[in-house]
Amino acid sequence: MSRTVWVINQYASTPSTGVGGRHYYMAREMAKRGYNVYVIGSSAHHILREKPVVHDDFLLEEVDGFKFVWVKMPDYKDAHSKQRALNWFVFPWRFRKLIKFIKAKPDAILSSSPSLLSFVGAQWLAKKTKAKLVFEVRDIWPLTLTELGGFSLKHPFIRLMQWVEDKAYREADAVISNLKNSVEHMSSRGLDRAKFTWIPNGFSLEEVNQKEPLNIKAIDQLPKNKFIIGYTGTLGVANALDTLIDAADKLKDYSDIAFVMVGSGKEKPVLQGLVDNKGLENVFFVEPIPKVEIQSVLIRFDVCYIGLTKDPLFRFGVSPNKLFDYLYSGRPIIYGIDSGEYKPVSEAEAGLQIPAQNADKLSEAVLKLYQMTPAERAKMGENGRKVALDQYEYGQLAEKLAKVLFE
Repeated sequence: MSRTVWVINQYASTPSTGVGGRHYYMAREMAKRGYNVYVIGSSAHHILREKPVVHDDFLLEEVDGFKFVWVKMPDYKDAHSKQRALNWFVFPWRFRKLIKFIKAKPDAILSSSPSLLSFVGAQWLAKKTKAKLVFEVRDIWPLTLTELGGFSLKHPFIRLMQWVEDKAYREADAVISNLKNSVEHMSSRGLDRAKFTWIPNGFSLEEVNQKEPLNIKAIDQLPKNKFIIGYTGTLGVANALDTLIDAADKLKDYSDIAFVMVGSGKEKPVLQGLVDNKGLENVFFVEPIPKVEIQSVLIRFDVCYIGLTKDPLFRFGVSPNKLFDYLYSGRPIIYGIDSGEYKPVSEAEAGLQIPAQNADKLSEAVLKLYQMTPAERAKMGENGRKVALDQYEYGQLAEKLAKVLFE
C-alpha cells in the first residue's frame, strides 16, 4: 500500500497557475515513485498568476500524477495588503476540514513556512490522524521581519510568531530546510540538531532534457560573436544587478566582452536607465523566456552570473533556483553571494566566488575567466554539472524527502 503525505504550503502553485517550484517538483517526483501526494494551498495569494475558481470549501485537481487541493480563501490585492496577514490565521482554520474532505489519511504531514501559523493547524491534523509531523523552513520567520523589516521583538504579532516557531522546533517530529546552515539558528531556538535535514531546491532533469530550442526573438536580442557574461531570472533589487552594470562599465574597453540579462522585473527600467546614463554599449537586455528554454540560452553564455544584495540572513545559506540551472548548464559561474559557510560554487570548483555587491571583484573575476583557456572553463563547467546531478536533481531530492517523511 502506498504511503500518503499532505504537503501544506499556503503559497503553493502549479506551473499553470504560478511558479510551480519546489513542492510541485517534489510532489511530481514522489508520485512517480508510488507515493500518494496531496499538495494543499490557498486559492488566493499574491504569487498566483491565474487564481482558480473555487465554489465550495475545497477544489481538488489532478496535476501530473499528484493531487492539488485548493482551499477557498479571501482574495487580496498585493503582498502588502492587510488581508494577506489575516489569511495567515484563516488558512489553518479552514484547512482543518480537510480531515473530512480527503479520504486518504496521511502517514505524514509537512507544514511549510514562511506562514508559521499553518504549523498550528497542521499539528492539529497530525494529532487527529496520528501522522508524522514535519516542519519545513524556507524563510526564517520571524527573524526576517525583525532583521530586515525592522519590526520590534516586542511587537505582539512577532511574539506570537516566535512562540509558534519555537514550538515547531520542539514539537515537530522532524525539521527540514533548503537553507543549509539554518540549523545554527534553529538550535539556538531549542531544536534538537538530530531532527534536522538539509534538502535544497534543485532542478528538474525531465525539464532540462526537453531541450526546447531558444525562440527566434531571444536569439535576435543576443549579441553575436562576444564573450558573454549572462544572467537569467527576475530583475529585482535583491539580485544586485546594478553591480553587474558597474562591472560592465569597468570593462567597457574590452569590446568583445558583453553582459546579458534575460528576464523582467520591477528593477528593469532602473537598470536600463543606469545603462543609458553610463552610455554603455556592452549591456544587453533580453525579454523573458519560458523556463523550458533556459538551458538553450545558458549554452549561449560563456559565464553565468548570480548575485544577491548583502543580506545578513544569507549567513544561514541560500537556495536560489537559478543556481541549479546554472550548475547543470556546464558553464562556469561567478557567485556573488555572501552565504556564510554555504559555498556551492567554489567548493565544487565550478567557478569563482566573490563578495556580494563588489563591482571591482566582479570585473576581476570576469577577466580571469575571459583569460582562461576554453579547456579550463570547460573543466569548471563539468564540475558544476557533476555536482548538479549528484546533489540537486529533484528526483534524488524527493527520495531524500520521502526518507524524512516515512522513516
